[in-house]
Amino acid sequence: MNMYDAFGTVLLLLAITAPLAMVFGFGGAVAARSRIAPLRWIGKTYMAIVRGIPDIVFFLFFVIALDQAFEYLRHKWKCPEWTEPIRQGNDFIVCQAAKLPLGNAPQWIHEVYGFSLAILTFAIVFGAFAGNVLFGAMQAVPRAQIETAEAYGFSPRQTFRRVIVPQMWVFALPGLSNLWMVLIKATPLLFLLGVEDIVYWARELGGSKQPQFTDYPHPDWRMWYFGALLIFYLLFTRVSEIVLDRIMGKLTHGQATAAGEAQRKAAA
Repeated sequence: MNMYDAFGTVLLLLAITAPLAMVFGFGGAVAARSRIAPLRWIGKTYMAIVRGIPDIVFFLFFVIALDQAFEYLRHKWKCPEWTEPIRQGNDFIVCQAAKLPLGNAPQWIHEVYGFSLAILTFAIVFGAFAGNVLFGAMQAVPRAQIETAEAYGFSPRQTFRRVIVPQMWVFALPGLSNLWMVLIKATPLLFLLGVEDIVYWARELGGSKQPQFTDYPHPDWRMWYFGALLIFYLLFTRVSEIVLDRIMGKLTHGQATAAGEAQRKAAA
């Protein structure tokens, strides 16, 4: 049953992370094209640094740093009388009241907290990639449409909201589609973050059985569990491709793009 629950954990991660990553990405893209220099630097730095760090390094380091940052802020707030150094060699020591979660908290709180850190980490990482895609899509909106909006008296904010944002999706969707596929394939990284996902349970359940019908080349059942995961991910990505193709068809309908021209010829 724990493995079945782990499938729900993966689906829940995707359901929360995808829109949250889009929020981070949209914010980064808007900041990167801002006329305010410090804001523009922040947006471009965020996308450049996060995309330039290997995912596995970011996941192993950032989660620990984020957890310690939360505990440090709570420590300063809840234990102002503390005089000992927080950093003692390789140890990070805060007062008991600042621990996240508290030591006497129920197990489900520990699990929810770890899962929340995982969601935030996934969102920040994939938000940087989404931000780069959205930034390029905003730049790809034909200049003639922007000039037409300006000629009609649209303010820069109105032009962005009514012209650039609606038009950019047709250029952004191919990149976002690839990013969604990468996000699906990256869900096994939950195992590195201490969350008991389907990869964890496939290893645990497969390794606990000792079948008698074969000893070579797999003396346990992990082959079958990981084979089931292979089928699950292939089916999931295939369904995603079908849905994304339909969305792309809706967005390109009537558009002066290669996909829109193909639809026009097919209809003719």
